[in-house]
Amino acid sequence: MTNEKAPQPIRGTQGADDPGPRNVVLDKMNPDIFMPPSTDNGGIPNLKFPFAMAHNRLEDGGWAREVTLRECPALKELAIVNMRLGPGVIRELHWHKEAEWAYVTQGRVRFYLVDENRNTLVEDLEPGDLWLAPAGFPHAIQGLEEGTEFVLVFNDGNFSENETLLVTELFAHMPKEVLAKNFGVPESAFDNIPASEKYIFRQPIPQPIEQVREELGADNMTGKYVFRGADVPESKWPGGATKIIDSKNFELTPMAMLMIEIEPGGMREIHWHPDADEIQYYLSGEARMTVFNAVSNARTFDYSAGDVGYVPKNLAHYIENIGDEPVRVLNVFNQGDYRDVSLNQWLALTPSQIVQGHLDVGDTLMKALRRTRQPVVK
Repeated sequence: MTNEKAPQPIRGTQGADDPGPRNVVLDKMNPDIFMPPSTDNGGIPNLKFPFAMAHNRLEDGGWAREVTLRECPALKELAIVNMRLGPGVIRELHWHKEAEWAYVTQGRVRFYLVDENRNTLVEDLEPGDLWLAPAGFPHAIQGLEEGTEFVLVFNDGNFSENETLLVTELFAHMPKEVLAKNFGVPESAFDNIPASEKYIFRQPIPQPIEQVREELGADNMTGKYVFRGADVPESKWPGGATKIIDSKNFELTPMAMLMIEIEPGGMREIHWHPDADEIQYYLSGEARMTVFNAVSNARTFDYSAGDVGYVPKNLAHYIENIGDEPVRVLNVFNQGDYRDVSLNQWLALTPSQIVQGHLDVGDTLMKALRRTRQPVVK
């Protein structure tokens, strides 16, 4: 690609051409960084990291990649993992020091969990379904006939999927005489245990769920550690739709979810979240977002499918569809109760004289504000 066809960082009399060397593909994917709006200012940190730039861990029948504080230092409160498991492939028995919140994006998956009361959970999940593994609760994940893909969100930016507590490593690092005494069997029973982790590995496609539940005496705990996304209808708005799943309908969740669909030309209005950081996973479309902080700090980012975005709590932002197909973005928050503050509603609920005195605006804006009730997507 020649420089003549490449975008140039010029706006009116500001800027100058970039003769290179340069990565024109990345410049085109990030026009609002290469040539930022004149309203951008100051030192907002990077709030974008594409999964395409994350190290992909290839295993026997699956893969996993993550975006954490190490990849994007702004992610102080939340980390996200993208994982694919083929048919029958299993993410080995393990547990975490952090809570695990999951959203299924493709295929079907079986989720196994044992809680602190020795209750056993075995559930099959589909796209749009969620599961929760509280910190310390042992669990496993297995692809069904068509395999599965999902994202996992953890409530600690320092989390790493490569540093979980694994059953294989637990056995490998306990003296065999201790294992024998613990289980009441000869030491020879452990002659063939793995010397290291399995992490992701192939297994046969599991038996029908009713058979497995009968064998284990498993309970159906949908609504406790599993939530069916179809149980919550979408809220329709001019320009798109939203769905909220939080502690008001998924009681145990420590993390709230907002799924947004924005039609071409639509925008998720300017708002902020007073008590929660937000991690975003873009599922489709092309979007841009400006994030505003105190002392005139503002920065604009461009996102497409597979990108991760992040917004620290209390920072104002919007999400605008700048493409020709719907934008679908999964938003997860590090608090269980979803809350936001709308710029439109704040100003609509403030006396007109005060708003006009601050902003020097006329009746056009004030009339629009009087029509404001619950704008979410415009």
